[in-house]
Amino acid sequence: MKDILERLDQRRGLARLGGGENRVAAQHKRGKLTARERIELLLDTGSFEEFDMFVQHRSADFGMESQKIPGDGVVTGWGTINGHTVFVFSKDFTVFGGSLSEAHAQKIIKVQDMALKMRAPIIGLFDAGGARIQEGVAALGGYGEVFKRNVLASGVIPQISVI
Repeated sequence: MKDILERLDQRRGLARLGGGENRVAAQHKRGKLTARERIELLLDTGSFEEFDMFVQHRSADFGMESQKIPGDGVVTGWGTINGHTVFVFSKDFTVFGGSLSEAHAQKIIKVQDMALKMRAPIIGLFDAGGARIQEGVAALGGYGEVFKRNVLASGVIPQISVI
């Protein structure tokens, strides 16, 4: 059992690196924070619970089958701000420029649905290059689903975007 837990810790460590040390360093060189650093600053210390850390895109076109990164360019979950529950997603520019894929969209949709169900605010932290062009219509459809939930949540829960 100990070896299984150690492998899980290694996988989590790899996922927390996003696009890797070089891309994180490039992000810092531009004076920008990573997706996880932004969440850490926003939420109460130690309150963040991440969802879907190991999700990866399913695209096999344009060589994408050999470019799979855990988390797929967005960190999602919930935590607290001054003790109040909030749901959050933070786009990770170190992974494919933070671009939205179908799997990436599904992660955002999941926290949007949870926020609406819990009647809790949702906060989106954006640092991204738009849709992942390699996925074409699937990525654009993901945006459609995200925007649909923005409309459904309008006037029901606070929705905050930081770009």
